[in-house]
Parts: sequence; structure tokens; C-alpha cells
Amino acid sequence: MIKDISIVGGGTSGLIAALILKNRFNNLKIQIIKSDKIGIIGVGEGSTEHWQSFMDFCQIDYLQLLKETGATFKYGVLFDNWTEKKYFHHIVSPMSFLYGQYLSVFSYAIANNYSPKEYTYLDGCLNNRVMFINQPTNQYHFNTFKLNKFLLKKCREKNINIIEDEINEVILKDNKIKKLIGNKKEYTSDFFIDSTGFKKLLISKLGAKWISYKEHLPLNEAIAFPTDDTSTYTPYTLARAMKAGWMWRIPTQGRWGNGYVFNNKYINAEQAKQECENYLGHNITIAKNIKFEAGSLDKTWIENCVAIGLSSSFVEPLEATSIGMSIQQTFLLMHLLPNYNLKNIEKYNLAFKEMIENVRDFIVLHYLVNKKDSKFWRDLKLNIPSSLKHKLKIWKNRLPIRDDFLGSYNLFYEANWTLILKELGFINKDTITKEFNFLSEHLQLNSQKLFDEHLAEIKPRKAWIDHKKYLGALVKEC
Repeated sequence: MIKDISIVGGGTSGLIAALILKNRFNNLKIQIIKSDKIGIIGVGEGSTEHWQSFMDFCQIDYLQLLKETGATFKYGVLFDNWTEKKYFHHIVSPMSFLYGQYLSVFSYAIANNYSPKEYTYLDGCLNNRVMFINQPTNQYHFNTFKLNKFLLKKCREKNINIIEDEINEVILKDNKIKKLIGNKKEYTSDFFIDSTGFKKLLISKLGAKWISYKEHLPLNEAIAFPTDDTSTYTPYTLARAMKAGWMWRIPTQGRWGNGYVFNNKYINAEQAKQECENYLGHNITIAKNIKFEAGSLDKTWIENCVAIGLSSSFVEPLEATSIGMSIQQTFLLMHLLPNYNLKNIEKYNLAFKEMIENVRDFIVLHYLVNKKDSKFWRDLKLNIPSSLKHKLKIWKNRLPIRDDFLGSYNLFYEANWTLILKELGFINKDTITKEFNFLSEHLQLNSQKLFDEHLAEIKPRKAWIDHKKYLGALVKEC
């Protein structure tokens, strides 16, 4: 039975892993070894709905989160300039499940010509408003610096030992990690978590190999930069297609986080900066310039070490999958860690493969657009993964269902996929209408009832409130 764990890396993924494991195993000794020489990008970060599961499990109050991390509410991602019309990836309450299938409400909405403004929260979001309820959503945007400080505070409250040191050497014995040698001292543990980001400091010593996704995903560099506060905040992440990739804009309390992810065969960082300045209408200062290759490890758990976060995989920032992956990886790990053996390790690695390929395929789907307004988009010819090709063939004739997806720790299931497929033209109204008409009468009536209740909830003006003003009021109450 493991008695102590050393987590190397004090970024978001390492702190999340520490908090989840400490809340699961109260007597487990956990130490985080972090280097103060490694900086944080610090220009905004978004979550998926998995963040709420993390907060619930670790007993984190969302009002405290808002106050201490500069967080704002996030309903989803608005995709601008990818297609002829903007589209919105957001799943609302009726868009859930019924009798094991994706709820027929979506079929009802499409069959009856409802617009995305009605089957998502798009209308309110475009006016920078949120639902006037206690907790409008389960997703957030963060100031990354403040989030790191907040999570460190939560770790200390849980008696997780935080050590400032830089690991210089990983000592192995029998293909296991025996000890770590830092600038200040040596460290031993029963188990190690590698959250060292792109360095992969621990797991690479154990023979983990990088599987590249560059043939499937075209982007390989990013600039990140902050911009000044504004009078209003969008309750969504903006993902705007640009000449050689796409730009993100994330509101946080006090400033905005921004970035441009691009293919450096078409533009360089300075040209990306100029394009952002032309779009925003003012000068910017690049905070970080990051080069990367999309991909993942072939094995993320080897012997007494598991890689979590960017040390295990990186696709790209589209759909804000990084935090969600770290959460799901750790939730899976906590079930398999006690008395682990080779079978548990194999199960974890197989589940991780399903998780990351789910993310990879979902992100690839977003690039399957008919966009020809720049050389990058005209040249774009992706090698579509065979797993995605297979699913697209199936979904020509029906909507996705839960059984189309392997694994219970994936980030994206039928509700997410159906929205993107519909907006990109991979499923058509006739197919959806046929599927809806094939339902029994009571399911059709129930679908109509649920959708009508949804419209009654979101339509009244009093149900919505200015996002920034509401945040100000909530934070003041804390």
C-alpha cells in the first residue's frame, strides 16, 4: 500500500492531482516539488464542466473561487469566422439524456426549425449576460496566476507539503524511480507523479515514447498576451479563425487573456502579433511564445510513475481540454492506485488512450470546414484519424449515442459531438427529422414539453443579468 507520493511540478495539473488524491486518501502523505524558475503563461485559462466535479469532490466553494482567482462564468465556446455563421458549443439542461440515448429534444428543436439561439444560451451570451441564478454555470475562465495561488493555498490547507526545489536528476533502479536529486536535497517516495509539462522530466526516463498528432492537427506555435479590462465580459470563450489558425479571448476579472495558435509554416510570431493588433485595434505585448507538437505518450503510467497534464499529452487549446484531462486522469488514478498491479497499470493506459483520442478526434472535427480565405485554410488537408472516419460514416444516418464512445472518463460525448456535427453540416435536418418522427408519441410529447420549459426559463428578460455586474455583486457578498 502506497504511503507517500511526490508530485513534481507546481502548475495546475500537479495541484489538481494533489488535491484530488488527498481528498480521497486522507492518510496519504503528499509532497509537491516545484521550481520557482518555471513560469506560468498567466494570460487566462478556461475549464470544461469537469471542473465542477473537481470542486465538488474537493469541497471548493465557487464564490471563493470567483473572489480569489479572478474567475468569470463560461457557458461555452463561440466559434467566429470558421463557417459562414457563428456557432456556439454549449450544452444546456434539456440537451441531456433520456432512456440511454441523446435526448430527443435536440431532434425536436431541429425538426421544428428552432435556431441555435433557442437550443443554446447564445442569445443571452451575445449580449454579455448570464442567467440570474445562484450559480449560472459549471464552467469558468481563470486568471492563471491567481488560480495557481488559490490551488496552492488549498493544498496547504490539506497539509500537502509544498517544496521549492529544482529536480536535476532522476535515479532509477529496476526500471522504477528510486529517488530524485534536487538542488537542495534528495527525495524518495513510494510513487511519483510527473506534472513537469513539456519537459516530461520523470516519465521520459522510464522509456515513455511520444506519439505525434501533427499529421492530424495543423498548428504548432502560439503567442499569448493580456489585454486591459473592459466594461463588459463575454460569458464564453471566443475562438476566432485567423489567417493561419485561430485566436482565443478569455475574460477574467481585471483583464483579458488572449492568444493566437497558428501554423508557423505560414506566419511567424511577429506576423501573428500584427494580425491580432489589426483585429483588436491596438498594440499588444507578447507574454509567451510557445512552440509545440500535438501528441501524447504511448504509456502515461510506467511502474511507480504516472504523467498527468501536459507531461502526458497536448493537443491544442481549442475547447480548453487541458484542465479537464488532468481532472479525469486523476479521478481514474485514484480508483486504481491502492494496491496497484500490472493489470491496473494496463487498464489506466488503455483508458488514457481512449481519453486522448476522444479529445484528438473532437478537435480534428472542428477543422473540417470549407474555408478558403487564406493560404493556410486553402492548403489545409488533414489526415483524418481512422477512428473519426468510422464515426462520421455512422453518423451520416443517425445521431450519436453513448455507445459510440469507449470509456467512461472521456471529455466529450454525444451531446457535444451532435452540436458540432450539426453546425458543420455533417448531419442534416431530414435525417434528424426522420429520427424524431420514429419516436413513440409519448417521447415526442415529452420532448416538446421539455423544450417548451427550457424556452420559458431562458426567454424572460428578468432571467438574465449583465455578466460583469453580477460577478461584482457576488464577489462583494463573499
